[in-house]
Amino acid sequence: MTSPISHSPAEDAADPVVRRYPVVRLKPKAEARAIRHGFPWVYADELVTDRRTGNLAPGALAILVDGDRRDLGLVTVNTKSKIIARMLDRNPEAELNQAWFEAKLARALSLRARLYDQPFYRLVHAEADGLPGIVIDRFGDVAVIQPNAAWAETHLEVLVAALQAVTGVTRVVKNATGRSRGLEGLNEETVILRGDVAAPVPVPMNGATYLADVTGGQKTGLFFDQRPNHAFAAQLAGGARVLDVFAHVGGFGLAALAGGAASALAVDASAAALALAGQGAAASGFADHFATRQGDAFDVLEALGSEGAQFDLVICDPPAFAPAKPALEAGLRAYERIARLAAPLVAPGGYLVLCSCSHAADLASFRNASARGIGRGGRRGQLLHTGFAGPDHPMLPQLAESGYLKALFFRLDG
Repeated sequence: MTSPISHSPAEDAADPVVRRYPVVRLKPKAEARAIRHGFPWVYADELVTDRRTGNLAPGALAILVDGDRRDLGLVTVNTKSKIIARMLDRNPEAELNQAWFEAKLARALSLRARLYDQPFYRLVHAEADGLPGIVIDRFGDVAVIQPNAAWAETHLEVLVAALQAVTGVTRVVKNATGRSRGLEGLNEETVILRGDVAAPVPVPMNGATYLADVTGGQKTGLFFDQRPNHAFAAQLAGGARVLDVFAHVGGFGLAALAGGAASALAVDASAAALALAGQGAAASGFADHFATRQGDAFDVLEALGSEGAQFDLVICDPPAFAPAKPALEAGLRAYERIARLAAPLVAPGGYLVLCSCSHAADLASFRNASARGIGRGGRRGQLLHTGFAGPDHPMLPQLAESGYLKALFFRLDG
């Protein structure tokens, strides 16, 4: 815990109270109103970065004040990041002890316990759950923590203790990989912090069983965010031939089979992910109706088109093609290309589901790119439904980035 720090003589004259934490200040023209109204971030060009602020260790705690030195709250500071400060608590003197973390986790757990009858969900969705940069997915008695901000690393032990106290999980994995950590100047590693995890974890969801590789898979091992979209697709799947592209560990395909699909073909570049998908199909009792095809998704879509393949339900759930604004134009072209290649594979009157997890591509841009691609693929259709992430991935209304997932359900004409 940061020890009390007194200010320079000039600052003490303006504010004689000895503070628990050092003080960082917004520039005079920075917009303090947004922070007061709930925006959780301060960008590097909005903060006064004098020598003392520059010397703060990544993840240090500080009191944020506005240009008139009025308190805004307790923040964590990382001068190596474009997001130089993240709001932690509106009380500038809050102490980040185990009780503080337990209160945050208990609030998050109360929502998930009301939503789900089994402990398989995203427990903490970063800023939206009041823990900036921290993601925690729960798989029964296993929890996977993604500490994507420097402050999470410095408080990891107390976070784990609070997590076990609140949830009772016995096994905890730290998955410290991904683009976000690089932006914070953090290294990548995956380690087991508590207990032992020797095999993929079975996860019941939407009538199927998925196998989550929580130590070596993508992200935390499973994508809980697509749960409601899997369920909607399953409603369309009765008797259908299903193509699930970018299937990961079975995603839409297994949910479709649980919904009565006649068959499902899962396509992914990862042999390991497809092996887990096959194990999930066997555990669900769908092995006889499930097949896989490994390869680059674009190449496989082109090959299926040349083979004259037809499916009643086609789903494309790619990784983020536009993870940030500089990649937006290229990302939208990739989404359009996916739609163009997938549309001809849909049988007359069948369904095409197109997904994007790129927060930089807003809904309108993604919808327009998808519609262009469908048209370039020689098809027309109706937009039936627009899906988003499940309620265990709540949005912070002031932070558009927390609402990243879009799923468009089209019915295509003949």
